[in-house]
Amino acid sequence: MSCTTVLVGRKASNDGSTMIARTDDGHFDVKKLVTVPPEKQPRKYKSVLSHVEVALPEQPLRYTACPNVDGKEGLWAATGMNEANVGMTATETITSNPRVLAADPLVTLQKAHGREKEVPGGIGEEDIVVLVLPYIRSAREGVLRLGALLEQYGTYESNGIAFNDENEVWWLETIGGHHWMARRVPDEVCVVMPNQFGMDSFDLDDAFGAQTAHLCSADLREFIRDHHLDLNQDGVFNPRNVFGSHTDMDHVYNTPRAWFMGRFLAPRAYRWDGENAELTPESDCLPWALRPERKLAVEDVKYLLSAHYQGTPYNPYTGQDTGKRGMYRSIGINRTGVTTVCQVRGYAPERVKALEWVCFGPTTFSALLPVYPNTERMPKYLSGVTLDTSTDNLYWCSRLIAALADPIFADAIQAVERYQNAVAVEGRRIVAEYDRRIAETGDDALISEANEKLCDMARKQTTQALTGLTLEASKHMKNGFNLADN
Repeated sequence: MSCTTVLVGRKASNDGSTMIARTDDGHFDVKKLVTVPPEKQPRKYKSVLSHVEVALPEQPLRYTACPNVDGKEGLWAATGMNEANVGMTATETITSNPRVLAADPLVTLQKAHGREKEVPGGIGEEDIVVLVLPYIRSAREGVLRLGALLEQYGTYESNGIAFNDENEVWWLETIGGHHWMARRVPDEVCVVMPNQFGMDSFDLDDAFGAQTAHLCSADLREFIRDHHLDLNQDGVFNPRNVFGSHTDMDHVYNTPRAWFMGRFLAPRAYRWDGENAELTPESDCLPWALRPERKLAVEDVKYLLSAHYQGTPYNPYTGQDTGKRGMYRSIGINRTGVTTVCQVRGYAPERVKALEWVCFGPTTFSALLPVYPNTERMPKYLSGVTLDTSTDNLYWCSRLIAALADPIFADAIQAVERYQNAVAVEGRRIVAEYDRRIAETGDDALISEANEKLCDMARKQTTQALTGLTLEASKHMKNGFNLADN
């Protein structure tokens, strides 16, 4: 599934928190945010798409998930945070190359044919959150559990997966059907991932030694050697050259997103624009990680994941005929189902260290709402989403706002930004209030109260924005006609 991921180390954030964020860019999937209690977690899991069956450990942790409302193709839990304050987002579809996929083929479902029995496929985006998040107490544990599952069952697609806890952010990328590698994101950097194999450096000596910041499948060195995969020169190991892609399609769909995000994060580190640009939207050597020139807040992450090349000739909403308008795939795209920022705050009380910021529908037009994930249940405004359009939940309201605002962007964007800012301001105010009250009282009941208050606020602001945009859009209808006295 085509998505965009942003990872923020704790020294790169404004408040010392770690953040992992991803747009889940499916096929207009209807999404909800729910809490999964231990008794609802299966003890034996079976994938709808690949038919693989996986026995699961006892005593799972409670966790949140953003599953599809229509479960005909499985859960697709997408992202979540568990009661041990560990976040996870899965998955970012990434690229590979024929050499890797021939050496370690993807594990696809082979249906029964004649006398041949069905052979299940591996695990994939449908399954990974459910198989991993309820059983881990740190980001590193997430990497190790997922790595073991990949080696045992394989995968039918190339994916990137992020984990975070109070201190660390880890990023794992699959390699072929069974291999993988993972890096601890340095504390002082921000990572950007646009549907491409991302890591541009990796310490194999550490991965096969102390494993301080690098982990990988046990035979990765032999795999690279035996299949002649290393394309690097001068002894410098760049895994993107070994396992990734360098195609013309990347230059339309993937690299422009990394270029725009890098340009925002570190505008003075490189020449990003003009005839003498060092890095362009079609560069294959865009950095995987950058030290941002100022520390990042949640709102910055939201801005990046809402982006459509503002301030460049590629902006699809520009009123100028630049000849380049809309030529690259925007980050904020129409078919996004849900976007979350999983934030773990070391300074907050233990029960509320985690905040899950949720945004439904196209991020360009939607508001980002914080909620406390460590709770028995999510408010109905987030969890009670139906397949039919309704103004009773944030998912459909967000999609309606986007559909109304997009055709009249220039006239609507100011109202949209006022709405987004109002939710952010009030959301932060409510979180600060309940952080303080929970720290003072230790009363867990306040967590549910806070979430209800946050959703009541979001409902009020969203209804107000939807009303205003409906009236504004009505003024632009093609059948309008005004007399001189009207």
